[in-house]
Amino acid sequence: MLRHTYIIVLLLVIFITIPSAAQPPIRIRVAPQVDPDSTDLAYYGKRHFWQAAATVTGLNVGVWAFDRFIQHGDFAYINFHTIGENFRHGFIWDNDRLGTNMFLHPYHGSLYYNGARSNGFNYWQSGLFAFYGSSMWELFMEREYPSTNDVIATPIGGMAIGEVAYRASDVVLKDNTTGWERFGREAAAFLLAPTRGLTRIINGDAWRKRPTTGRQFGIPNVAIEFSGGVRFLEFKEKVIDSGVGLTTEFNVEYGDRFEVASTKPYDYFTVRAALNLQRGQPALGKLNIMGRLIARELLEDYTYGLSVGMYQHFDYYDSDTISEVSDKTPYKLGVPACVGAGAMFRDVERGHWTFDAYVHGNAVILGAILSDYYNVDERNYNLGSGFSVKTGFNWVFNRDKFSFSASYEYYRLFTWKGYPRNMNWHDYDYRTLNAQGDRSVAFLGIVDVRLDYRLHHRWYLTATFSQFHRSTHYRDFPHVGSSTLSTRLMLTYKL
Repeated sequence: MLRHTYIIVLLLVIFITIPSAAQPPIRIRVAPQVDPDSTDLAYYGKRHFWQAAATVTGLNVGVWAFDRFIQHGDFAYINFHTIGENFRHGFIWDNDRLGTNMFLHPYHGSLYYNGARSNGFNYWQSGLFAFYGSSMWELFMEREYPSTNDVIATPIGGMAIGEVAYRASDVVLKDNTTGWERFGREAAAFLLAPTRGLTRIINGDAWRKRPTTGRQFGIPNVAIEFSGGVRFLEFKEKVIDSGVGLTTEFNVEYGDRFEVASTKPYDYFTVRAALNLQRGQPALGKLNIMGRLIARELLEDYTYGLSVGMYQHFDYYDSDTISEVSDKTPYKLGVPACVGAGAMFRDVERGHWTFDAYVHGNAVILGAILSDYYNVDERNYNLGSGFSVKTGFNWVFNRDKFSFSASYEYYRLFTWKGYPRNMNWHDYDYRTLNAQGDRSVAFLGIVDVRLDYRLHHRWYLTATFSQFHRSTHYRDFPHVGSSTLSTRLMLTYKL
C-alpha cells in the first residue's frame, strides 16, 4: 500500500511541476477535419419518440423470443406470475460472469441507446431510453429476479459504448454515394451500431441518395492505430507462473483534447482495446473508454494551457489462469459506471520534444474486482463502489520519431453487502443469494509504460510494460495480494 501511495505522489509531482504539450504521442490524423453540414443536422436532428420507444421495446421482445423459442432458455419462460414475483421480491445482485455483467450488458445497453440516438435524441435523452430498456428487461422479460448491477451497468455503460459506436458509424456513412460503395458503408455502419443501421433501413435512409453526406459530425479530428505482436504474462502470488501468446491492440483518439469550445458530450473521447490470442486467456483483455462530457479552458497563452472538465470512464480488464502451475487468476476488473473530473496541461513545442500530462479523479458508481473466496455459479468477483485516480504523461522526441509515455491507474472498491457469516454453502440457492460478494476493501494499481520508435513512414516498433498489483482486505478471510507483469512487443501502424 505504501509503495503504491508513493507512485501516485511521484506521478502527481511530475504532473504539476513539468509543463506539458498539446497532443498524445505521435498522433497522425486520418483525414483533414470538416465541419458538419447544417442540412444534415436539420434532417437527422428531428426527434421521433414513438419510433425510438418501439425500437427499444422491439429489441427486448426480439431477444426474448430468440431465448424462448430458439434456445429454450429456462429464464425466458415468463408469464404474469413471474412478472408479479419480480415486483414482489425486488432487485438482487446476480452471479453472472464478469464478461456478461461488465461488458455484454453494457453492449446491450448501447443498442437501446442508439435506438434513441438514431431517432434524433441527444446523449442524455438517449441514456433515459437505455434505462427504460434495461428496466423493462429486468422486470418483465426474465423469470429470474431483477438484477441491481444490471440496471446500473447496462444503461450507464451503454451510454459510453453507444456514443462511441454512434460516432464511429457516422464517420463511415455517406448519403451521397450509391452502388457497392453505399452498400459497404451501410453494412459497416450496421455492424458498428446495429440499431442505427436498423433505423436507417426502416426510414429508407439506408438507400436514399441525398446531396450531402448525412454525417452529423462532419469529418472529425481522429487518429487510429493498430498493433500486433507477442505478449508475455507473468503472475506472482505464492508461486510464479507465466505464459506467452499473441496480442492485438486498437487505439482511437477522437477530437482534440485541448479544444474545449464545444461542450457536447463525447466531442472528445479515447478508446483502447486489447484482444488476446493466448491459450486460456479471455479474447477481450482490455477495453478503456474515456469520454469528455463538459470542459472549460482555465489558462491559455503562447507557452502553456490548462483545461478542466467532467469525464465518463468505462474500464474493463480481464485475465484467467495462465497454466497448470497455478490455478489462481491474476486479475479481473470491470468499471462500467464511472464519472469524474479531469485536468489536462499542454505546452508549446520546445525544440525537438513535446510533453503533455493529465490527472483524473473519479467516483465509481459500480465496479467489480476479483475475489479469492467468492465463487458462486459463474461469478468469482466482488461487486462494489468506490473511486479511481488516473494520471500520466507523454513525451515525444523529434515530432514523430520516438515517444515515451507512462500512466498509473488506481482503483479502490468497497464491498459492503456480503453474505451471512454463518452461511451454509452446501444448502443455498445461488439464484436468490443477494450479495455483492465478500465483505472487503480491494484495490488494483496498474502501471503502464510504452515506447514507440518509428521504423518507416507510419510503421512503428512498440514495446509496452504493464504491472497489475492487486490487494484485498477481507472481513472474514486472510488478506490476499498478487502482482502480474504483462509485456508486449508489437508492430504498430498509424492510419
